[in-house]
Amino acid sequence: MTKLGRRGVLAAGAALAVSPVALGQAGYPDRAIRFVGGFPPGGPADLSARMLAQSLGEILGQQVVIENKSGAAGNIASQMVAEAKPDGYTLLVGTSIMSIVPSVYDKLPYDPHNSFVAVAHFTTIPMIIVVPADGPKTLQELIALLKKEPGKSYGTPGSGSLIHMGSLLFSQRIGAETLHVPYRGSAPAMQDTLAGRHAFQIDTLGSSKGFIDAGRLRILAVCADQRMAALPDVPTVKEITGFPLEVVTWYLIFAPAGTPLPIVDKLSAGINQAIKSPAIVDKAKALGMEMVQSTPASSKKFYEERIAMWAPIVKASGAKVE
Repeated sequence: MTKLGRRGVLAAGAALAVSPVALGQAGYPDRAIRFVGGFPPGGPADLSARMLAQSLGEILGQQVVIENKSGAAGNIASQMVAEAKPDGYTLLVGTSIMSIVPSVYDKLPYDPHNSFVAVAHFTTIPMIIVVPADGPKTLQELIALLKKEPGKSYGTPGSGSLIHMGSLLFSQRIGAETLHVPYRGSAPAMQDTLAGRHAFQIDTLGSSKGFIDAGRLRILAVCADQRMAALPDVPTVKEITGFPLEVVTWYLIFAPAGTPLPIVDKLSAGINQAIKSPAIVDKAKALGMEMVQSTPASSKKFYEERIAMWAPIVKASGAKVE
């Protein structure tokens, strides 16, 4: 057999030895991808997921569909993805509540640290502190009021929610005793804030903007490290008080543990490209969203740090689900 012939045989053998898994990775994606989210249709998380899905689908050449599995603080969706085949076709749209539930729930149907691979942290939505139109005119005035009159209240969409934890953290940082009043959702809490029954509320710009524009709410500060692009004239809590206060909603795409690294990297690169599209950038700014460039490693670090950050605050709140 000639040298060329032997090389041909070896090359053919090597080609046959390539595993079906590797071949599948090379052709990924060859069908629709599912984004599973633990939120109802129409909310900010759903809107963010749909914006990303459309742009990412165009980049990858396959449709990205949204499947809403709301309930149990997102745990139904998380469990579904944790138990899915790790092939890159079933992904979780993780939200900030995922950093709180490990401390609120005694038992979870998945391992928050090991059931997922972080793919891309793609957006952050800083919260803002708002007061009724006839309330304090500055954050300093609000802090003085809360310290002077212990028991002043704030409303939240429920015990153990991000807004609950953020409001408690704010109260701790300023050294004030405040009263938590939980509601079944943000809308009824906001109605009582508008009516002057609460001293303040932490909320998103998207949810509050209509009331702010109508002159019924006043923004006092942004709960993030930097000012928001949509609110360049509104200072952060840190600028005013000297102490940091990060209360942000975030969205992060996760894949089931065991998803091949080439697929994770392809998804991450596609998401980073997708969120640069002018259509997404413009919509995001209008809704108070900050788009984030990330890597799987930086996304995992961000997620783990938020779990650690909220754990002592949850413990102090006493919020618990058996």
